[in-house]
Amino acid sequence: MKLLESKTGLNGTLVVPADKSISHRSIMFGAISHGKTIVHNFLRAEDCLSTVAVFKALGVTIKDDGTDIIIDGKGFDHLKAAKKPLDAGNSGTTMRLVLGILAGQSFSAKIAGDASLNRRPMERVMGPLRMMGGKLQGEMGSEFPPIEVQGSPLVAITYEMPIASAQVKSAILFAALQAEGSTTIIEKEKSRNHTEEMIKQFGGSISIEGKEITVPGGQKLIGQEVTVPGDISSAAFYLVAASLLPNSALELKHVGINPTRTGILDVLQEMGANIRQTALDAQNQAADLLIKSAPLKAVEIGGEIIPRLIDELPIIALAATQATGTTIIRDAQELKVKETNRIDATAQELNKLGANIETTEDGLIIHGPTALHGGDVDSHGDHRIGMMLQIAALLTKESVDLNNPEAINISYPSFFNDLSALL
Repeated sequence: MKLLESKTGLNGTLVVPADKSISHRSIMFGAISHGKTIVHNFLRAEDCLSTVAVFKALGVTIKDDGTDIIIDGKGFDHLKAAKKPLDAGNSGTTMRLVLGILAGQSFSAKIAGDASLNRRPMERVMGPLRMMGGKLQGEMGSEFPPIEVQGSPLVAITYEMPIASAQVKSAILFAALQAEGSTTIIEKEKSRNHTEEMIKQFGGSISIEGKEITVPGGQKLIGQEVTVPGDISSAAFYLVAASLLPNSALELKHVGINPTRTGILDVLQEMGANIRQTALDAQNQAADLLIKSAPLKAVEIGGEIIPRLIDELPIIALAATQATGTTIIRDAQELKVKETNRIDATAQELNKLGANIETTEDGLIIHGPTALHGGDVDSHGDHRIGMMLQIAALLTKESVDLNNPEAINISYPSFFNDLSALL
């Protein structure tokens, strides 16, 4: 596919797609709660629709009236065994979080994904769930899907996270809600906290002291109304594009600004980006973002900020190719177990276009600024790599052709149309 080219900057106003992480969790919490849950502004992208399909297969009534998603929840105890293996598609969030729910059920289940997801490791989730009494096993005894789960009674644990991972943490929290006793999770670094926030929103009990999270078991959650803000991970592509393209002036409406997700804003502003927040919606943790083009400078990125921008690192790497100086990204090992190895894929594809990027064990060294040129690139089946490469194509004088562009549908089906309207 020939990617869009830019003759001028990005100008106009855009409502970015709804937050993917919150959309996933709204379905899960609605399914395990008692009563009706209504989700406004749900993200109807492939990953989130995989979550909907999984819970329908588990016997939950979920309706889409074209505007809202309505979930008729009856609690953990009313989930039912599926008639065939559950299909998580390409969604690691679906698989990892659902494992925490299935572990405490009274029935057995099997969950698998597409070829890409079935190559992604699950031991980091299965390990702590086994400590709680869960019975989970990967294909042929491995840590890879399909995963067999034999539901069983769970007991509380104290678990010190070896890595910062919201998916692992969330799987344990879903199991903890079903376990006997109070489970404590000690985070290595704070990761996105949507699951903790939604436990509170759905009437649950949770205690958070610094990096220590405690959840009593045997809880009953109550259905709620959820309004999903715009996804800052999707907004990130426009934040970088408008910063890099001259004569840009862009407004992104009602973007989520949960503090555990706003590392991208902190880093871009440290690099010199011109970004302002207006129209603050404190209840839904959202704001409008105003971006104008500005020269960028190199920074070092590592430590506790990494979990707050892990999904945005490929597009930050692109920004760094145009920044003055050498940008260093470290402590980002988690990128290796995303939809693809994003450390290698980011460097490989941007270097094809003229970037000067070195890979390390846990990150990237990016020398800038470098002029980018046209070429043939590949998404590696990863939506965020695909969208990052489209933004890179806006910076080249020659055309860029992208293989496997359909991966972008995983989180942002209207991406090319939305971007085209701003050029």
